[in-house]
Amino acid sequence: MIFKLDEKDTLFPPPELADDDGLLAVGGDLSPLRLISAYSQGIFPWYSDETPILWYSPHERFVLFPQKVKISRSMGQVIRSGKFSITLNKAFEDVIKECSGKTRQDQDGTWITQDMQDAYIRLHSLGVAHSVEVWNEGNLVGGLYGVSAGKVFCGESMFSHASNASKLALIWLCQTQGYHLIDCQIESEHLTRLGAEIISREEYLKFLAS
Repeated sequence: MIFKLDEKDTLFPPPELADDDGLLAVGGDLSPLRLISAYSQGIFPWYSDETPILWYSPHERFVLFPQKVKISRSMGQVIRSGKFSITLNKAFEDVIKECSGKTRQDQDGTWITQDMQDAYIRLHSLGVAHSVEVWNEGNLVGGLYGVSAGKVFCGESMFSHASNASKLALIWLCQTQGYHLIDCQIESEHLTRLGAEIISREEYLKFLAS
């Protein structure tokens, strides 16, 4: 059953009521209060300019446990080379703009609409959304951004203009920021090689609750 959200009420239906594809609700807005409420319950927006705001709570989650991150020999050489420098929250707007040029699997065009960009920039100003930037000779060559929900980092998107730059950002996030879980959202081969795995929504919600 798909629920229609009230414009003035930021409450969500229980996540376990989502359809088979994870779609839970339609409508509402991207206010900070609603977004924070959503992420705290394992719900996230995913839509395009051609659709209303769609809210998802997948039955399975693709996640990375930071202590299990796998670093290949070649990736270790990249880390030790000192070729890249990494920062936190130094260029959030630039990172989300770069990510907005990407497409998600099975979706035409960008899913990071201008309204989405504005909404996450607001969350960043509140200290809820964060970015990791990878630099080479002063140029932004990779990075990622997402939302903190306690000790869970809900990754939204990443980009790379240099080989391994986005992987480097994710590994750095795992090793330095004290998160217990990284939500990768969309399953991919390169994240699987880094150690990401599928868990049930029930297990994911337990991490959020704790």
